[in-house]
Amino acid sequence: MTAPAPAPERILQRLDWHVIRRLDGLLQGDYRTLFYGNGVDFADLREYQPGDDVRYIDWNVTARMDAPYVRQYTEDREITAWFLLDLSPSVDFGTVGDDRAKRTVLIEFVTTLARLLTRHGNRVGAVLYGGRVDRTIPARGGRNQVLHLIAELERQPRLASSPMTDLTALIEAAERTIKRRSLVFVVSDFISAPGWERPLHLLARRHEVVAVRLFDPREFELPDVGPAIVEDAETGEQVYVDTHDPGIRRRFADAGRQREATLAAAFARSGADSVALSTDEDLVHAIIRMTTVRRRRRAHG
Repeated sequence: MTAPAPAPERILQRLDWHVIRRLDGLLQGDYRTLFYGNGVDFADLREYQPGDDVRYIDWNVTARMDAPYVRQYTEDREITAWFLLDLSPSVDFGTVGDDRAKRTVLIEFVTTLARLLTRHGNRVGAVLYGGRVDRTIPARGGRNQVLHLIAELERQPRLASSPMTDLTALIEAAERTIKRRSLVFVVSDFISAPGWERPLHLLARRHEVVAVRLFDPREFELPDVGPAIVEDAETGEQVYVDTHDPGIRRRFADAGRQREATLAAAFARSGADSVALSTDEDLVHAIIRMTTVRRRRRAHG
């Protein structure tokens, strides 16, 4: 009798079959718009044109020429990609089904992109955060690196509660760790103490950054189920609420919409691309959406 494959191998095989094969068909091998943005290596300077990304203005040359100039980059054939992964307690929230917690979606997303990247000769690494920066996985290539990454994510403990998540610590750890210009995915629900916006902006000035925001649809809608105990997923604090009260449900929804607007503005200011990843969305569709976002950004930048 053949022994079952280890869990990381089973996860990778399932995603190879159900997700990556479909992406291959839909993208037809054109992963450039997914993984390449405005290039890696400096190539030349040219005069600024309306619509250019102001992040690439060379201020020294601009001062000498008395006119704005922007740096142009050539695309590197090989990419180093990093995943900054928020594994704090709120990421274990999921109501669409226990197997669709935000953590599950995070693991599937990271595995899929890591597999696509390493399959094309690129390297991937990760920084893991669970209440604090727990470990850094150095960037390497190959299928074994993907399996190692899955194993580390599966091994990461699920915390019942912790101090309020502070994404600043995660982003600043990445700033210290990642020396060469890279493609960086920040995967989090962004339920965090304030202050992470500036570090994200600084990271996006040095690297190609994509903020991947995990969410569950029920985080924006309180169901009418009568008296209930609502628990803060980060701290474990519990509050009694009467969900029959339409005013409470309305305030809950309003708070969700306000948080969405605040996050959208923060991402826009940071200069990072951003994409939302829902627990009830097909992963293939979500990745195709990310491709579309990056293609549009590339066309305007």
